Amino acid sequence: QVQLVESGGGLVQPGGSLRLSCAASGSISSIYTMGWYRQAPGKQRDLVAGISNSGNTNYADSVKGRFTISRDNAKNTVYLQMNSLKPEDTAVYYCYAAKLFFPPNYWGQGTQVTVSS
Repeated sequence: QVQLVESGGGLVQPGGSLRLSCAASGSISSIYTMGWYRQAPGKQRDLVAGISNSGNTNYADSVKGRFTISRDNAKNTVYLQMNSLKPEDTAVYYCYAAKLFFPPNYWGQGTQVTVSS
């Protein structure tokens, strides 16, 4: 089993920045990809960004150029730097870990990100 603990959500004004962190523990050796999904009220959970343990990344089109995912394998932690935030980025952000690229095998508890003036 793998446990994921997220931190860093909160309230930010449009145009602002936030950094999310997700620390993994447990059977870390089984994990290949880590990343983030998000879910807005009344909508499905969608992929935001993912990163493999070799550093390959992928992003949703809606966040390209604004969000950056990174990973510290020594700390078993993945980060999501979110810049130029928009109200439509408001959602619960869920960290995930996968044994391959997809599907996610493990989920964090979620952290709320609210972008509002």
